[in-house]
Amino acid sequence: MLDQIAAHAPLYFLIAVRIFAMILTVPLLSTNAVSRVAKIALAGYTAYLIMPHVSYTSWNVDPYSFDYLLLIIGEGLIGIITGFYVSMLFAAFSSAGQFFTYQMGFGASEVYDTLSQVENPLMGQYLNLIAMLLFLKVGGFQKLFVSGVSHSFESFNCFIMLSTKDTFIKFLLSGLSKLFFDAMMIALPIIGTLFLISVSTGLLSKAAPQMNLLSEGLPITILCAFFLLTALLPTMCDYFERCFTAAFVRLEDLFAAISPQAVM
Repeated sequence: MLDQIAAHAPLYFLIAVRIFAMILTVPLLSTNAVSRVAKIALAGYTAYLIMPHVSYTSWNVDPYSFDYLLLIIGEGLIGIITGFYVSMLFAAFSSAGQFFTYQMGFGASEVYDTLSQVENPLMGQYLNLIAMLLFLKVGGFQKLFVSGVSHSFESFNCFIMLSTKDTFIKFLLSGLSKLFFDAMMIALPIIGTLFLISVSTGLLSKAAPQMNLLSEGLPITILCAFFLLTALLPTMCDYFERCFTAAFVRLEDLFAAISPQAVM
């Protein structure tokens, strides 16, 4: 193993840089809970498995030149973009929880999310954890490392990315718009129901002031929100899985647009 790596050191290092940059930005693996040694080991082992299927002639750069240093930076940027795209998937689920967290009365219940390493509302973190478990269930990391990474090396490098930068920009912008669309589709049933509950409570409190329903509005809203989450959770899980499948299909279409021979 070490002899093969030493014989193809320039190629191996380029592959490892892209994979390591992706690991540093992809959800779950980018957290501090995963040690730096484990990240480096995973990147090195994955690069060793992919190296026989990648040709160094596609870069055509002298490994002892300044162009090779720029090539390393470009490969790291590709890995960051790949991890950022996967992060956008989970940002949609976290944003969906943020949409109805304030309506159900949990606006001040922000907790530290160890996955994204930011303060996240309680319901956003709840949906994010469910999405992470479903991502593992559908084999998302296997598809990302086995199919996505290997075929990305067959499809493009930083030179091709610069020549087709308009395609990449459109791809990322469409991913951001899809993020907000998915978040709204997930949260819309709960947001609409909670809005109707708030309007109904306000009308009843005006019709019968002695009932003082506004003081009971918060627990009613919380109970209804939890009931809706329980009832809609199977449907949400199916939608999460469809989102993951559609994301990998869009990534496959990107590879096909850049390299017609790339098939994930």
